[in-house]
Amino acid sequence: MSYDMTGTVKVVLDLMTFDSGFTKREFVITTQDQYPQDVKFETVRDKTSLCDKLQEGQEVTVSFDIRGNEYKGRYYVNLNAWRVQASDGGSAAAPADSEIPPLDTDLPDSAAEDDADFPF
Repeated sequence: MSYDMTGTVKVVLDLMTFDSGFTKREFVITTQDQYPQDVKFETVRDKTSLCDKLQEGQEVTVSFDIRGNEYKGRYYVNLNAWRVQASDGGSAAAPADSEIPPLDTDLPDSAAEDDADFPF
C-alpha cells in the first residue's frame, strides 16, 4: 500500500553507505496539519538521488510505503520514500518524465545478514 504526505523540507541528511554496499539517505518534512509533525523518510539504493535537489524550506509531497521488521527482538518501522514532488506539481528531485515506479526494498535474508551494523 502506498501513501502520500505533504509538508516542508526541514532537513536532508548525508548519504550513508554500509559495509555491504547498501546505501540510504534520510530527510525530514514538517507536516502542515493543525499540530505539525516532523516526519523522517528514507530513500534506499538508487532512490537516494531523490534527495539530491531537495532544499530546506521547500514544500513537497512525498509518496511512500511503510516498511516494518523485527531485528534481534526489536521492531522497526520505516517510511520508504519512492517519489518526491515539489508542491507546484513538478518533481523536486528529477524531471517528471524520468519518474521510476516504486522500488521493492525487501532485502533477501542473506543481504540483511551481511549488513550486521544495519538493523533493517
